Amino acid sequence: MSSPPSFITLETPSDTAQARTWVDEFRHQNISKQLVEFTFSRSSGPGGQNVNKVNTKATLRCPLTSEWIPLWARETLKKSLHALVLSASSSQLVNAPSEEQKERVRKLQSADRARRRLDKAKRSSTKSNRGKGGWD
Repeated sequence: MSSPPSFITLETPSDTAQARTWVDEFRHQNISKQLVEFTFSRSSGPGGQNVNKVNTKATLRCPLTSEWIPLWARETLKKSLHALVLSASSSQLVNAPSEEQKERVRKLQSADRARRRLDKAKRSSTKSNRGKGGWD
């Protein structure tokens, strides 16, 4: 596998052209197994008969300092890794409800109770009217 050009940023059109050439070549190459680290382990979570017997979870590790990763791409990779970690860590956080939200919920609950009471009274009235009166 050919090494990428050794500049940190793409400042000139010449740098961009060299980078584009390297990317086009890299697109048609396969990454060798020696350049990455594969590990296999047991998957977490529920499973079937082989859940505790078979290592089916595959993990691929690739250090950002690998020589085949272009220097100009490393900062972008760090930023996307930061965004990925930030997204995963903040997805579990729940904001406390504001006083306005609490008040809105209280009003909705009381309106629901009032509506249910009216429905119940209407059903009761309908049922009590069924037995009254006769044809005589």
